Amino acid sequence: MAGLDKVVSTYDEALAGITDDMLLMVGGFGLCGIPEGLIQKVSDSGAKGLTCVSNNAGVDGFGLGKLLEKRQIKTMIGSYVGENKLFEELFLSGEMEVILTPQGTLAEKIRATGAGIPAFFTATGYGTQVADGKETREINGKMYVLEEAYPKADFALVKAWKADRHGNLVFRKTARNFNSMIATAGKITVVEVEEIVEPGELDPDHIHVPGIYVNRVIKGEFEKRIEQRTVKKA
Repeated sequence: MAGLDKVVSTYDEALAGITDDMLLMVGGFGLCGIPEGLIQKVSDSGAKGLTCVSNNAGVDGFGLGKLLEKRQIKTMIGSYVGENKLFEELFLSGEMEVILTPQGTLAEKIRATGAGIPAFFTATGYGTQVADGKETREINGKMYVLEEAYPKADFALVKAWKADRHGNLVFRKTARNFNSMIATAGKITVVEVEEIVEPGELDPDHIHVPGIYVNRVIKGEFEKRIEQRTVKKA
């Protein structure tokens, strides 16, 4: 990798520097748009004591579920955990701390991190346990809760559809989800893509995340597992 060229050829290069006790942000919604290969490499690395910010924790044996199996996640910050039995067991046993956050608040906290905004007020969670220990304020006759942005992630792991060698990203349909905001919120942002093109091949009007936020790009292969499939009998 030289100059503006962000492309790396191996997962070892993509995740060079990952160690224990780091803060990771991981894109995806359910299993849609998750960086499957990067998650697998984190699993292979054996890094422990991780704090993960992600909408959910995958499913048993896939996605972030692979890190749960190896007890690599110390604290999970997310908004939904209903598809993972092991997640429930680790939480109830006290092996893993869980910080549940309303989904819109989670998204805005990540976006604020990337934008350099330290905190914001939201009405979501006022009068509930979500607001416990947090500043509240009345604004124009309505009560709000102060939510702080997250620290910059040591690694932000993202899945995109296309990238050019300068790291400009294009996402495809709903696989964009949390990925575009997480891409802006990392000290080191690593993106796994389906296709890499040369600079100038992407329409500037169609770029979702500019390459200034991206440190490393790798071309991956994806299983794209479906979280739940319901079919009609013939």
